[in-house]
Amino acid sequence: MDGIRRFFPSADECVSEEALKNLRNYKYSAVDKSFLTKYLYRHYWEWAVTLFPRWMAPNLITLTGLSFEVFDVLLVLLLMPDLEGPGPWWLYFAFGIGMWLYSTFDNVDGKQARRTGTSSPLGELFDHGCDALNCTIAGIVEASAFGCGISWRSITIIFMTTMSFFFSTWEEYHTGVLYLGYINGPTEILTIAVLACFASGIWGPQIWHVPASDGLPLIGGMFPATWELIDAMLSLTVVAMLFGHCLVCCWNVYSACRDKNKSFLATLPQILQYVAFAGSCYLWLSHSTTILVNNHLVLFLVTAGTAFGRIVSKIILAHLTEMPFPSYTVQMVPLAVGGVLAWVGLFTPKTELLFLIVSCVFVVVAYLHWALVVIERFCEFLGIHCLTIRPQPDIERPDPSHEQSNNN
Repeated sequence: MDGIRRFFPSADECVSEEALKNLRNYKYSAVDKSFLTKYLYRHYWEWAVTLFPRWMAPNLITLTGLSFEVFDVLLVLLLMPDLEGPGPWWLYFAFGIGMWLYSTFDNVDGKQARRTGTSSPLGELFDHGCDALNCTIAGIVEASAFGCGISWRSITIIFMTTMSFFFSTWEEYHTGVLYLGYINGPTEILTIAVLACFASGIWGPQIWHVPASDGLPLIGGMFPATWELIDAMLSLTVVAMLFGHCLVCCWNVYSACRDKNKSFLATLPQILQYVAFAGSCYLWLSHSTTILVNNHLVLFLVTAGTAFGRIVSKIILAHLTEMPFPSYTVQMVPLAVGGVLAWVGLFTPKTELLFLIVSCVFVVVAYLHWALVVIERFCEFLGIHCLTIRPQPDIERPDPSHEQSNNN
C-alpha cells in the first residue's frame, strides 16, 4: 500500500493546513441577472426545496441531481452508442427530464443548505465540482439529442460547455463573485437544451439536419449551402459564447484587477491552462486512428471531461482557500502525451485504444483520490459531514413553520 500511495499526492499536498485556515474567511457571493430566474424559476425552486426532507444533506441533493445525467449517458451507451440514432421517442424525453432534474437539484441544494443551517465552503466546492463534471456529461446527452453522431459537431458542444465554465470559474477566482448574466448557461441555455430534447422526442432528431436555409429562412442564406441547421446553430452559439460570455468574463476580471490595483495582463496566462487542455484534445482527435473511426468518442470524452473537472475544481479550491491560481494538474499529462503520440503517428488503432483505456483509468482514479482527500480534509476542519447532516442537539432550532414563512 505504501508503494501505491507514493503515486498519489499527500493530504497536505492536496490542501494544506494554511489553506484550510483561510476557510474562516469564506463568504459566498453570487449575482444572477436572469429574468427567467427572477420572475419564474426562483419561485419554482423555493417550492421545490420544500419537497426535500430536512435530514437530506445539500451535497446529497447535488450528487443525486448529477446521477440523473449519468443515467442518461448510460441510456446513450445502451440504446444510441453512435450518438446519432434515431432512438426511441421516450429516450429524448428522458434526456430532457434528466437535464431538468439536474438543474432543479443544482439550484435547490443551496436553498436546502440555508434551510438547514448547513452552508459551508465544502458545499460550493462540491456543487461546482459536480457542475464541472456535468459539462461533459450533459454535452454527450445534448449531442445525442441533436443526433450529432461521432463527429466534430459533438466535440464542438463539449468545447463550448467546458470553455464557458472555465471562464466563469476563472472570473470568480479574481472577482470573488459568481456572475450569471441576463442570458446564461445554467438558466436560459439549459432551458433551450431541455426544449430541444423534447422537440427531438416529438419530431425526431432529423429536424436539426435540414438545410440551414430551410431551418433559418431569414438568415440561412449567410451560411454555406452544404450546412445543415445544426451547423448554423452551433456556429451562432460559439460566436455568442465568445463575445457574450468569455469577453464579459475578461472585462469583469479587468475591472476587479483595476479596483485592487493588480495587473490584468498577469492573469491572462492563466487562460493558457484551458488552451493546453483544448489544444491537447484537438491534436489527439484530429490525428487519431481509432477514436472517431471506431466509435470510442465517449470513452475519450469521459477521460478528457474528468481531467477538466480536476482543472476547474482546483481553481475553485484555490478561490475558497485564498491560495495562488493553480497552473498544472497531472491529469493533463495523458491528454498531452496522447496528442503528441497521435500527431507523430506512433499509434496503431489497437495501441491507441489501449493507451486511451489506461489514460481513462488513471484520470478517474486520480480524480477520485484527490476529491476524497480534499472532502475529508474539509470535513475534519469544518467539523461537518459531506453527505449527511451532523446532529446539533445543543442548538435551539427555530420553529419550522416560522422558518418556512421566512423562506417564502
